[in-house]
Amino acid sequence: MSMAGERYVDHGVLKAFAQSKVNVPKEEAKERRRQVNHLRERLEGYIKDHPDFDLVKLRASGSTAKHTAIRRRKSEGSDADVAAYLRAANTDIDVSTMLTWLRDRCIEVYGKTKNEDDFKPSDHAVGITMHSSGLKIDVVPVLYTGEPDDRGYLVTSDGRKVLTSVTLHLRFIEKRKEQAGDGYRELIRLLKAWIRESKGADTQLRCKSFLIELLVAHLWDNGWNGKPLEVDDYPAAIEQVLSYIVRTGLRTPIVFTDYYKADEVEATTEPIQVWDPVNPENNVARGYSELDRQRLVNHAKTTLDTITMAAYASSNGEALDAWRELFGPAFPGA
Repeated sequence: MSMAGERYVDHGVLKAFAQSKVNVPKEEAKERRRQVNHLRERLEGYIKDHPDFDLVKLRASGSTAKHTAIRRRKSEGSDADVAAYLRAANTDIDVSTMLTWLRDRCIEVYGKTKNEDDFKPSDHAVGITMHSSGLKIDVVPVLYTGEPDDRGYLVTSDGRKVLTSVTLHLRFIEKRKEQAGDGYRELIRLLKAWIRESKGADTQLRCKSFLIELLVAHLWDNGWNGKPLEVDDYPAAIEQVLSYIVRTGLRTPIVFTDYYKADEVEATTEPIQVWDPVNPENNVARGYSELDRQRLVNHAKTTLDTITMAAYASSNGEALDAWRELFGPAFPGA
């Protein structure tokens, strides 16, 4: 039986909180997309004039492109991700060499309009700072060998080559959003805000954004406890996601069959198995230990207990205090 938020903190309260504190403001989102498009246009114009250039194309990627990004706090990550497809005869390439090369190409494309210090390689991308807006764009190299649907290979910091497709990932989330409505992506954003707040309290907690997206996708596809995922009732939907994590212990493999058959997935003994919808060889939770699994499951249980307590709160203040355990002191927002 679903109890969460039946009295004081209901769907409307969580929706208002998402809009005032979690979602990227409309104007900022527009500016992010404008900057990404500007970068794309510059690069594509350059490629057109230099047909022998080894950068093939750019694709907007990551949570900004998927509309699942949340407001960035100062000094946190990037505002937008762009996949830069590099022509590669083979994929045997050193990641630091590749990032230096990509940085130099980005500088070449921008010419004298930007300072060289505005381009900084990290362990997986080249960060470009836009001074007019203060935005930071991460340009992530993808090795392109000519495969369809923008398939290419990400090179991880430990040198692994991971097949990906920005276009198929976008199509994957877009298909479910079209079925479920706008609440689908806003629910993902609320859960990301919960995880961010949780990591602030426990720096050892591991749960990447993509994992959240795939848990929500799995529950949308399959429902939970005989009920569909309640994307139009955020307290109930959050409770469903937490219940799923707690009851399964994240021991049940999650596989999507949008782009490959379930039996194509690699056998593995990893504690959490949530398979990339585009690549049957890529467990999104690769590298998570048994201790990481337990920590995440225990945290979900504590959170589930908290929202159950909120449902039985005897006053509005008591219910809000409980939900602040999830979303921090800024809840419920203006």
